[in-house]
Amino acid sequence: MRVAVVGAGSLGGLFGAQLVRAGVDVTFIARGATLAVLRRDGLSVRSATLGDFTVPVNATDDPASVGAVDLVLLGVKLYDLEAATEQAKPLVGDSTVVLTLQNGIDAASRVNAVLGGDHALTGVGYVNAGLDAPGIVRHLAALNEIVLGEPAGGTSPRATAVAEVLSQGGIDAQTPDDVRIPMWDKFILLAGTAGVLAVTRLPLGPIRESSEMWQFFLGVIREAEAVARALGIGLPSDAVDVLAERIQGLPYGARSSMLQDLVAGRRLELDGLNGAIVRLGRELGVPTPLNFAIYAALEAYRQGPPEAATA
Repeated sequence: MRVAVVGAGSLGGLFGAQLVRAGVDVTFIARGATLAVLRRDGLSVRSATLGDFTVPVNATDDPASVGAVDLVLLGVKLYDLEAATEQAKPLVGDSTVVLTLQNGIDAASRVNAVLGGDHALTGVGYVNAGLDAPGIVRHLAALNEIVLGEPAGGTSPRATAVAEVLSQGGIDAQTPDDVRIPMWDKFILLAGTAGVLAVTRLPLGPIRESSEMWQFFLGVIREAEAVARALGIGLPSDAVDVLAERIQGLPYGARSSMLQDLVAGRRLELDGLNGAIVRLGRELGVPTPLNFAIYAALEAYRQGPPEAATA
């Protein structure tokens, strides 16, 4: 199987490097400093569980020079999804599968809207990783999993084939009966960890220790759960309780990616996370006042710090 990775950041870099190490034919689509490093030094992973390794890689900024592949891994942020999908068009033939690895709940439909047809599979990545520098991925925990399936639910031969390739690289690839359930499970959790941690500028520990902030956190994820149930997603009855217990087991200093982006002055995935809950709530008649408060407080930072914050 020929694979192209669009977005050689922490997620695409980690999964792509594992596939290369397993002998899969992978080409990375990159640009700027990342492209230069990949061509000169290869792609490096630093991981206590996977081991430290460096692999030489094929990398280009011209997807047309690669042509149609069997699988495209889209590892970009939500706000770059349409632009990256447009860039990936030369990689997509009639039978090409595009695996979305974004946070949020609508990546597959957005990809199919750009490409036409039904090329996209929904992928849910479970990994804790970051970039030490362009081309150097830091794998921070044992999590190394992708859950995938058809966007409308159900599995398929193409989903099974993609899972088999991912498994070759040592990635724990699962194809549940309905990928929408783990997708929403993660999304509900992200509503709290991304939104609450970013709006308070605090890691997880102080949120748990304050009864007021913990109730705020639980309220945010309960609103997201209510939206999911209004959409008919078959979440277990104790979904929020299970998520709350999971949060209790995370490190005291854990910081969401949106908090890290906010502190670093980068763009935020706000529209696709708490903003999506607010929009869907309005469409479905589900109140989401706490998610709206988060969205309103962070909206000015969506594109990076507003001028008043940097003056």
